[in-house]
Amino acid sequence: MSRPPINPDKTVAGIALDPQTLERVIPESRRPDGTVRKQIKIRPGFTPQEDVRKFRGTRQAQMDANALPKGHIIGWAPPPQSTAAASGSAKPLSKAAKKNAKRREKKAEQASVPDDWEDDDEEAKAGETGETAAKAEPKPASSSTATTKPSGSGDAHVEELSSKLGKLGVK
Repeated sequence: MSRPPINPDKTVAGIALDPQTLERVIPESRRPDGTVRKQIKIRPGFTPQEDVRKFRGTRQAQMDANALPKGHIIGWAPPPQSTAAASGSAKPLSKAAKKNAKRREKKAEQASVPDDWEDDDEEAKAGETGETAAKAEPKPASSSTATTKPSGSGDAHVEELSSKLGKLGVK
């Protein structure tokens, strides 16, 4: 004969099957102050209110059984899986794993983009002339970004700014 489970299955109300006597009981438990509650026997046939299920008629139960999964599109069939993907032991990613993978990809993209921008800033700070700095820099979206950029000399900065404004069509 096999041994009874250490933690028998309990109902919502906490009723479990006593493995020794095979009676339904609420097992003894410990109170917050350390004292022990006695085991309570449950009469045969008694069902507490917590364990009573919501009534579903035969048609309602049939509709629930035949219901399509949430988000299912009628008439859509999933594409056939290749044998290589089916034979692989890789489990599908959970929702959290997919989210973390997207975060890692986004972080990798953001890490690569600022490196290029820092290189442009360092070249401009190194004291290049206005013409070469204008060629190396990407076109600014507005004139406010061009005014915040430091340049080698004041006259070159004014000429650079006026040439950029002329290209943008600002008068």
